Amino acid sequence: MPSRPMNPGGASPVRRRALLGTAVLALLVALAGLAAYLTRDGRSPSKAPAVQPSSPRAPSTASSAPRNHPRALPVPPKTHDPIVFGKAAAAALWSYDTRAYSRTELRTTLRGWLTSEDRYADRTSVDKVIPSTVLWKEMAANGQHAKGTVNEGHFPDSFTRALQADPGAITQAYIYAVTVSGKQSIAWKGSHAGGAESRTTTLAIQCCPHQPCALVGVMPSVAP
Repeated sequence: MPSRPMNPGGASPVRRRALLGTAVLALLVALAGLAAYLTRDGRSPSKAPAVQPSSPRAPSTASSAPRNHPRALPVPPKTHDPIVFGKAAAAALWSYDTRAYSRTELRTTLRGWLTSEDRYADRTSVDKVIPSTVLWKEMAANGQHAKGTVNEGHFPDSFTRALQADPGAITQAYIYAVTVSGKQSIAWKGSHAGGAESRTTTLAIQCCPHQPCALVGVMPSVAP
């Protein structure tokens, strides 16, 4: 797994996650997995892509990501709809291309999807869906790449019930829970067909009235 990032805001990742949990708790009192989010023990919220041993390890320069397979890094949509944003964020988190850019570039890009409110932005949860540095090098040696596609996105039932019970609570931080399902298609050198795996994740999305939506974090468990 990737190493724990430095915290430019001064507060520990545990404290940031606790602040996030406090904000979401007003609406997600019945949301399965919220307690785990406040006391998460470092487990990854989603499985990292496996290395395909279909070809021998390439020289170490492979990790520099040659540019002969250009693919644009994901750009956050400008929307005020948390479901639309959540679906785009899930597709971005499930996609990568070791041939086109470096792990550092992908990590920086995905962090750019996070809310600018540092007390809510959970960088650690985003970093955990990115393959580790060692794993990325092995994947790059095989030219491994993946594309995430989304089937649907919705507010979890528990979130909807809590919102109906107290509509005004959302104004505390404008953080929504969105569950997204889809698949991740993986390919590598010598295997254009590759393989596909089903993916489901629950994201915390902040959609304030006067600014586009932003990612808050990836929940460690899925809320139906």
